[in-house]
Amino acid sequence: MLADGIGLTIAFLVSTTMFKHDPPSDFVSTQWEIALFLLTLPLWVILASLYGLYERDEEWADHSTADEVFGVVNLVTVGTWIFFVATWASGLADPQLARLVSLWLLAVIAIPVFRTVARSLCRRSPGYLQAALVLGAGSVGQLLARKILQHPEYGINLVGFIDDDPRARRPEIGDTPILGALDDLTDVVESHQVERLIVAFSRDPDFHTMSLVREMRERDLIVDVVPRLFELMGERSSIHAIEGLPLVALPPVRLNRTSFATKRIIDVLGALALLVLTAPVFAYVALRVKLDSPGPILFRQTRLGLNMRPFTAMKFRTMSVETDDAEHRDYIRQIMSADAAAQENGMYKLARADAVTPFGDWLRRTSLDELPQLINVLRGEMSLVGPRPCIPYEAENFAPHQFERFLVPQGITGLWQVTARASSTFGEALDMDVAYVRGWSLGLDIRLMMRTPFAILRQRRATA
Repeated sequence: MLADGIGLTIAFLVSTTMFKHDPPSDFVSTQWEIALFLLTLPLWVILASLYGLYERDEEWADHSTADEVFGVVNLVTVGTWIFFVATWASGLADPQLARLVSLWLLAVIAIPVFRTVARSLCRRSPGYLQAALVLGAGSVGQLLARKILQHPEYGINLVGFIDDDPRARRPEIGDTPILGALDDLTDVVESHQVERLIVAFSRDPDFHTMSLVREMRERDLIVDVVPRLFELMGERSSIHAIEGLPLVALPPVRLNRTSFATKRIIDVLGALALLVLTAPVFAYVALRVKLDSPGPILFRQTRLGLNMRPFTAMKFRTMSVETDDAEHRDYIRQIMSADAAAQENGMYKLARADAVTPFGDWLRRTSLDELPQLINVLRGEMSLVGPRPCIPYEAENFAPHQFERFLVPQGITGLWQVTARASSTFGEALDMDVAYVRGWSLGLDIRLMMRTPFAILRQRRATA
């Protein structure tokens, strides 16, 4: 709220200064106008609350300002129009169109900037960490724990598990303890000051688990529940009810023609703009690749696109020529399982330090090796956002549901790259691709594009 207030006030003061009347044509002085605006700030906060702009952080700590852009634009648009109508109808001020447009534009920029700064400051505070407990130490519970431990940006301090019959510990969760049986839940919550309970699957009867969850909710704990058949659900899944019985509705998997057309227009315009903006980078990288090691500048490889149609994907070459792919084939088979062990660096990516060139290593860490795929986007073979195009032999290891990833154009960035990158097994990455397909929306694409630079920076810090 404070960030929004500061952003709005700065936008108002700048627009007022830019379009100050001389002599003033308003019925009130500029000072009174500023005072009146400050008095209306609570109304902006109420409007922001109606758009849910103060709720998501409490639900999950990995909430990003990029996820709120549409809500902020709606807030500022509606707020500006209300301001315009109120000042025009009351006659208290002269609502100049240029001033209103500048207020709208400055607010749309300032509010996300100050929200980002506020989140950054909060996440540096020890109080930001949220003590969490996982109920259920089976395969799903331990998988969930591994994901939490690999993403400190979530702000979750995993204190341990509760389970009557835990599964053998997987190595990636380290020494995360089993703190007791389900009947010990209340004592564990009190002794570890737990703030969030995440309910995974356990062998305990459902009625017992539900009674414990009800008790925890009465203690004002935030409770998350991993749903049954979670593999089938996506972001667009919705909940409705028949006489109070909740049903999860699965949306259509395939994109309609309008969605395909809209996505294609954005791809063409975005790829053209990025090619122009990155032309100097293209030239620099091409020169460095040529000087770094013998071989072509571009690496061309057959990949599978929309509906599994093969095409030639292009990247800047990062490896020595004639590198055998047998090692990569074997590694893909090994990391298909959620139980696969990570490399020594904690990543699920084949290092191949002997084959990667010195400059190629830097290109991989910055993801600049992907830039030539903008040409693939212009050709219609790829999209800016979508599942990563896979190599044909990788598809030999797919589970039946994972072929759904081919129902949309394959992309340069996507849900897996933004949320996990090399921190997930290959099988988990494929499941994230399927989740992207099931939850596709234009807003999701825009959010993923906006979050991609931050994901690259985060990955660079992790591998530095």
